[in-house]
Amino acid sequence: MAKIDQSEPYHYGLIKRAIEVIDSHDGKQLSLDDIASEMGMSAAHFQRTFSQWAGVSPKRFQQFLTLSHAKNMLHNNFTTLDTAAEVGLSGTGRLHDLFVKWEAMSPGEFARKGRGLTIRFGWFATPFGQALAMGTDRGLCGLAFSDDCGADAAWRDMSGRWPHAHFVENPTALEKWVGAALNQSGDTKLHLMGAPFQIKVWEALLAIPSGHVTTYSEIAHAVGSPKAVRAVGTAVGRNPVSWLIPCHRALRKSGGLGGYHWGLPVKRAMLAYETARLT
Repeated sequence: MAKIDQSEPYHYGLIKRAIEVIDSHDGKQLSLDDIASEMGMSAAHFQRTFSQWAGVSPKRFQQFLTLSHAKNMLHNNFTTLDTAAEVGLSGTGRLHDLFVKWEAMSPGEFARKGRGLTIRFGWFATPFGQALAMGTDRGLCGLAFSDDCGADAAWRDMSGRWPHAHFVENPTALEKWVGAALNQSGDTKLHLMGAPFQIKVWEALLAIPSGHVTTYSEIAHAVGSPKAVRAVGTAVGRNPVSWLIPCHRALRKSGGLGGYHWGLPVKRAMLAYETARLT
């Protein structure tokens, strides 16, 4: 699949608007000409640009974006996390063709709530909307999507998790890691900050292969707390590094999307994109 260079925010904005156009029609199939017209582009140019990013045509992508697609994924692309662990898909492994290395902060570091820690941050354009990235010297510690909740709310949410940290705006320091995530190539590191139970849940999420899904109850079983489905859902929602720790791959048993901290349209778009790359 052709890669879209992170240095071209035009393309990220274009793909974001295209997803919004498709999603706004509630599953109604739009023709290529209809979408291209709303985008102010020729059909040929739009088809070529969109297919470079998604790996499939806009028509095919629409099929993956429908609400019923989640149920189809649960039927055809369900991942049993016990099996995933047996084949080595655990905390350190492949994710979206991207090698993710992660480490958790110590209990003492967590208890200090960021005291003595410098966290660099920056805003980045993505096909899923504007993203707020945060990172320490050891890796990304935050990735939030702000289009649904707003930039101010995203900032309050993320910075409030480490109230005693020193925040420095420095997107350049994060470009390599964020670029690896957005361009689906290269290495990135994660520095996870959470309570022990949350870390377990996030590790289980890392075991779900791209293009596959699991359920909240399956995650609860995988972390050794089969009755703690509600607590698992809370921990999934508190995932600080969205997309890379793929909380969007957790569904209800019924195949319903469940919640998503940064908005359900973003969750649908992420699942559609990953399924498109799997086909």
